Amino acid sequence: MPAATPPTPVTGWGRTAPTAARLVRPRTYEEAVAAVLAGGTRGSIARGLGRAYGDAAQNAGGAVLDMTGLDRIRTIDAEAGVVVCEAGVSLHRLMEVLLPLGWFVPVTPGTRYVTVGGAIGADIHGKNHHGSGAFSRHVRALDLLTADGEVRTLKPTDELFRATAGGMGLTGVILSAELQLHPVQTSLMSVDTERAADLDDLMARLSATDHRYRYSVAWIDLLARGARTGRAVLTRGDHAPLDALPPRARRTPLRFNAPHLPPMPRHLPERLLTRTSVSAFNELWYRTSPKLRTAELQPIPKFFHPLDGVPHWNRIYGRGGFVQYQFVVGHGQEEALRRVVRRIAHRGCPSFLAVLKRFGEADPGWLSFPLPGWTLALDIPAGLPGLGGFLDELDEEVAGAGGRVYLAKDARVRPEVLEGMYPRLPDFRALRRTLDPEGVFTSDLSRRLNL
Repeated sequence: MPAATPPTPVTGWGRTAPTAARLVRPRTYEEAVAAVLAGGTRGSIARGLGRAYGDAAQNAGGAVLDMTGLDRIRTIDAEAGVVVCEAGVSLHRLMEVLLPLGWFVPVTPGTRYVTVGGAIGADIHGKNHHGSGAFSRHVRALDLLTADGEVRTLKPTDELFRATAGGMGLTGVILSAELQLHPVQTSLMSVDTERAADLDDLMARLSATDHRYRYSVAWIDLLARGARTGRAVLTRGDHAPLDALPPRARRTPLRFNAPHLPPMPRHLPERLLTRTSVSAFNELWYRTSPKLRTAELQPIPKFFHPLDGVPHWNRIYGRGGFVQYQFVVGHGQEEALRRVVRRIAHRGCPSFLAVLKRFGEADPGWLSFPLPGWTLALDIPAGLPGLGGFLDELDEEVAGAGGRVYLAKDARVRPEVLEGMYPRLPDFRALRRTLDPEGVFTSDLSRRLNL
């Protein structure tokens, strides 16, 4: 068994509510089994690259398994587009290896620095959910280490697979997965950009034309009010075909280049992001974005992961950190979305990272987040006065509309509100009681929400 560190503070990407845990970094299946069986009374939880925003990969007083040591790509079927890899492999690494072969990961969130295990555990979604669903839809099989020390191979038809997809690591430790990839001819994106005057204009454009694009997302100005409420910049695209590239670029059409800027300073002023500064940024961003531009060629990092080019960008919120609030409401609940956007604008939440997307069909995972409808995500400085009570009110609005919040982003939702958001939660709890009666797998998130 690998040596554990002394208790070390662990936090999510939002840098709020750190708790201390013993970090263990297994490098083999055998070491992972030994670490789980020796987890102690406070149990264990797996952790990837730490991009869950809240407390899902924390375990106060217990063990946290750093899975980045299991990072081998085992096999690649370059004809069928299938890869088998260990759970600690990052999506960044998969892109480096697979793009030159003409394959792309089936789903990527706003960062490529997430592990395959984390992608399954959170059942991540991306700009293509309206057509491709969440990450677990593209997993052909996975190996799961359960509380009894057994390694089970699961298929999508298995009940335990559906509990694991979106299960936030609470059914066991994902050790490896077999993924179906997406074929591409180039490593560039063909991108259309346009401005929407307000929220209704934005929703109308998305509803009418989203089916034409594989990927779609809108940056939304949540400080704009009045007739401009919900104004947005809509960005949509697809993988560029070879014949869309200029002659010089066709020499290396599958080249993957991901440049980085210098890292964000460790300490920044606490009040850097105020309503005034963010409002000025939002105004500039909206005004300088094209009213309409089509077929622009963009590298994959620029289109999918612009913030990955700034290491430790989460430091911009200062020592107090930030909360990312993401919710979804279904089609037919557009008025609820309008009310939430108006309330956020009226409250003056200084959020410059706010995006709206349309989701397609719900995914099979019992605790998977997406529903057919509209999802809004925004970052808010954690120290904003009265933030907790304000977000509690938004939770009530979302729950009343039949919506839900995303557990991979959550750091503060109340357990009684969560009950009505996830109808398969009783089944999930019952399976955990049967599979893991001693609570071997536990986290700060699971204790807070009684998962």
